[in-house]
Amino acid sequence: MGLEDGNSENARSWARFVATGLVGGVVVAVGVGVGVSLLGSEERGGPQLPLGLPWRRKKNRPVRVYMDGCFDMMHYGHCNALRQARALGDQLVVGVVSDAEIIVNKGPPVTPLNERMIMVNAVKWVDEVIPDAPYAITEEFMKKLFDEYNIDYIIHGDDPCVLPDGTDAYALAKKAGRYKQIKRTEGVSSTDIVGRMLLCVRERSVNENQHHSSLQRQFSHGHSQKFEDRGSGSGTRVSHFLPTSRRIVQFSNGKGPQSDARIVYIDGAFDLFHAGHVEILRKARELGDFLLVGIHTDQTVSANRGAHRPIMNLHERSLSVLACRYVDEVIIGSPWEISKDMLTTFNISLVVHGTVAENSNFEKEEGNPYEVPISLGIFKVLDSSLDITTSTIIRRIVSNHEAYQKRNEKKAASEKRYYEGKAYVSGD
Repeated sequence: MGLEDGNSENARSWARFVATGLVGGVVVAVGVGVGVSLLGSEERGGPQLPLGLPWRRKKNRPVRVYMDGCFDMMHYGHCNALRQARALGDQLVVGVVSDAEIIVNKGPPVTPLNERMIMVNAVKWVDEVIPDAPYAITEEFMKKLFDEYNIDYIIHGDDPCVLPDGTDAYALAKKAGRYKQIKRTEGVSSTDIVGRMLLCVRERSVNENQHHSSLQRQFSHGHSQKFEDRGSGSGTRVSHFLPTSRRIVQFSNGKGPQSDARIVYIDGAFDLFHAGHVEILRKARELGDFLLVGIHTDQTVSANRGAHRPIMNLHERSLSVLACRYVDEVIIGSPWEISKDMLTTFNISLVVHGTVAENSNFEKEEGNPYEVPISLGIFKVLDSSLDITTSTIIRRIVSNHEAYQKRNEKKAASEKRYYEGKAYVSGD
């Protein structure tokens, strides 16, 4: 990727730079964009830039940005990061870290690579996905990103990404002047979600019959009470997510259906949004022009799944569903039973349900929630591609809870070392 106009243009640019940057006898290095290095760099295949000149992107092509991550137990925080990254360019390429790299750097992943690939590919702000990306940006991989994938900038959040030796995983990208930073979404992380489930299991095992407010309300409704972690060291806490209309608008498509659109409706809890959810939403969307998704309230989920559900609250679940490229609109707090009035109000042409679901025996139960659409002949059961439910994800964690507790402890220790190092260097 050489400079556009060769050495002569480079010389003219340098002359202009010196002429305009000489202030009070001091040459001021002017950077372009967020997080651009002031050290200068050498373009592969082109002339070396004089010290102080930032890297310059080729004109007349889309700005391509790269973001990587584990995307384990993908949640609305991941999606918001990808949304912000996409806003910094025209095309977003996402690297999904391999299972082996996650095990070495963080501990065992809850969801394997194939499921994580499904999740990332389904996010509506993602244009391209690279599987088996390295956890750290090595010089070799960075060269591949720049030369083969035409990446202009490497993006990461303002939270630390620390290697086992305590070093910054993005140090090389920063040094090359090709790094930009976005704000981390506060209130959620994969570590936090794992902690919620471990705490849920621990509380249930202490006293199944204890009469206290349900764990679902403690987790999902953002109570200020914090629980003792009882030795896990992970700092497990309740949800601190505060929904705003602005965030919902950011995730929304902002478009309604056409007057003649075939509207397909599917409902559910969509708790711990996973690859099984994505695949059934993809199939549902293929049956019409507009996919409307109903998301049940926390109280409805608790009444039908147990007091410890849902793990994620209504607005957390809504954002995860809204980020899916197959979804056109959601009903936040949809009713359990689908009425004729609801079908008419939303002009629903077809109601669907997957074969793999928490309530797969709904037709045999008293008070079938789909009784009305069944009677009208507009109900269809879809074959689920993946045998995964929210309970599947919870079982994975419970069966290997010690490993995930250690993973949480490891991350907490790495972040502590990182921040202590920053404080020492900066003198804060």
